[in-house]
Amino acid sequence: MKEHRTISFLLTISLLSMFCSVESASAQQFSSGEGHVEFRSHVPLHSFTGRSDELIGAVNLETGIVDFYVDLETLKTGNGKRDKDMRKALGTKEYPFAEFFGTLSSTFDPEKEGPQEAAVSGTFTVHGVPQPLELIGTMEMKDGDLLVVAAWSVFLKDHKIKPPRLLIIKVDDEQQISINIRLGPDH
Repeated sequence: MKEHRTISFLLTISLLSMFCSVESASAQQFSSGEGHVEFRSHVPLHSFTGRSDELIGAVNLETGIVDFYVDLETLKTGNGKRDKDMRKALGTKEYPFAEFFGTLSSTFDPEKEGPQEAAVSGTFTVHGVPQPLELIGTMEMKDGDLLVVAAWSVFLKDHKIKPPRLLIIKVDDEQQISINIRLGPDH
């Protein structure tokens, strides 16, 4: 009888430790479907910004996997004609998403207060053309959520995108992209 209780106790401890490790692993995974993404573009004597609040993202602190994507149809510049030209240039019917997928190449301490620099290396894909990308952003734990902020430049020619033009004026090849997203813990 004593041996049965010991085995039962050990089994209970084993199950509890497995449950706690699963709980701990899931506390290291964060996701959201309500982030903000912007791109800033220039033409001679003018610049404009495209925005979407439908950035989807996930970060797994345990594995270091980082994945963010946006439906390009949700980007708006405030000008319907420009939006139509942008979607045509990006080929959104065939390539509806822009995505960054990579891994953290720096450490992040979820117990530390304030923003921490986060280095990430991976692949940015737009217009169906993946390009390697290394970038530096910040990550911060705030009220149990993970805040991620990053910015980088993309060159349209690297993704085989022909810049839209109006007569002889065409959009610059370089585009500045920024993201800002609050990711909640997965349970």
